[in-house]
Amino acid sequence: MKFFVETTQGRTSLDISIDTLIIAGWAGRDAVAMEHHIQELEALGIKRPASTPIFYRVSASRLAPAAVLQNPGPTSSGEVEYLLVKHAGVVYVGVASDHTDREVEKYGITVSKQMCDKPCADTLWRWDDVIAHWDKLELRSRIKTETGMQTYQSGPVSGLLNPQDLLQKLAAFEAFADGTAMFGGTLAAIGGIRPSDRFEYELHDPVLGRTISAGYDIVSLPLRG
Repeated sequence: MKFFVETTQGRTSLDISIDTLIIAGWAGRDAVAMEHHIQELEALGIKRPASTPIFYRVSASRLAPAAVLQNPGPTSSGEVEYLLVKHAGVVYVGVASDHTDREVEKYGITVSKQMCDKPCADTLWRWDDVIAHWDKLELRSRIKTETGMQTYQSGPVSGLLNPQDLLQKLAAFEAFADGTAMFGGTLAAIGGIRPSDRFEYELHDPVLGRTISAGYDIVSLPLRG
């Protein structure tokens, strides 16, 4: 997969082979905010997690930059998350969408994660460049509504587990080895989880004055039996 690594010196291209994809679920640092998100999902008929955080494994081929996502039926929606990628011993940070089929999620979260592609931006930052001011980074997403694009999620990454803490918890299950990409958790949806025909997402660094952003259209495929 081809990425662009953005530093204060400019942008360079980097080919990364990703063979392991992990989705960290319920990775909130704020217990109150995480409980709110769990309640959002419970309102949709989705059971509480057995533990927090949880690390779901998904086919690595699901991760890719995408301008259009096709999904059966109209019940899927995106979630902005920071993305960690390890390549040649170096950890990079990006942004992606954990697009999930909410109807399938009611009976099997792992299956629902596998149902949809996981769009990501094609730009990465070096983890070493943001570690000192990590909590100042911001995640944002927007969805298309009848009146135009509307803020769907917005907040600092301080609401989520710090990557160092998340990787430490992951180590109890598996190594964060070269060729691994991991989603770091999401923020509560403003106004509740709901589908849309378009999802835009970004990771903003107010300290270095830069933003990684991407977006995609959602096409609902017909259900014919």
